[in-house]
Amino acid sequence: MGAELLTRFRYDDYDLSPLRDVSQRSNSAGKGEIEISFDSELRYLDIVQSVSDSITRMLSFDDDTRYWVGMSVRESVTNAILHGNKMDEGKRVWVRFALDPERLVIWVRDQGAGFDESKLPNPLDPKNLMRPSGRGIFYIRTFMDDVRYTVLPEGGMEVRMEKRLNHKVKSDQQGEGNAN
Repeated sequence: MGAELLTRFRYDDYDLSPLRDVSQRSNSAGKGEIEISFDSELRYLDIVQSVSDSITRMLSFDDDTRYWVGMSVRESVTNAILHGNKMDEGKRVWVRFALDPERLVIWVRDQGAGFDESKLPNPLDPKNLMRPSGRGIFYIRTFMDDVRYTVLPEGGMEVRMEKRLNHKVKSDQQGEGNAN
C-alpha cells in the first residue's frame, strides 16, 4: 500500500527546490518512504505541511485527522528549528514519512542537544494555562496514536509519531451493519 501510494505522490505539485534533499524509497512489502531535509528556517514549514497534507489525503484520512496529523508535523518541525537547532541555519532538519498498510509513521530529526521530556512543564497546570506557548508536545501526544522522543547517540533529537490506519476496521464495521 505504501509503495503504491508513493507512485501517486507527484513532486511536480510542489516547489521543492529550496529543500536540500528529497528522496523516495519503496519495497516489495508494500512499504514506502519519503524523506526531505532542509536548513533550519521556518520558511520551509509550508512545504512540509503541503507534503504532509498530500500524504494524508492519499491515505483517505478524514478532514479532522488530516488537520491534526498536519498540526503534529508542523509543531514537531517548529520545535526542531526553534528549540533543537536554535534557528541555526547551518543545521538541518529531516522529516521522513513511512507508509505501510497499517500505519503512517513520521520522524522529525534535528541536530540539537535534545531534552528530557519528564522535565517539561505540564501545560494543564493552572499556572501554565495562560502561557502563550508550551502546548505543542501535549497536542502531538493527544492526537497521534504513538509518540516517542529519542536523544540520538550521534547528536540530535528525533521524534517518532505514528497514526494507525483504520480503513479496514471501518469497512468491516460497515459490512456488519449492512447485514443486520
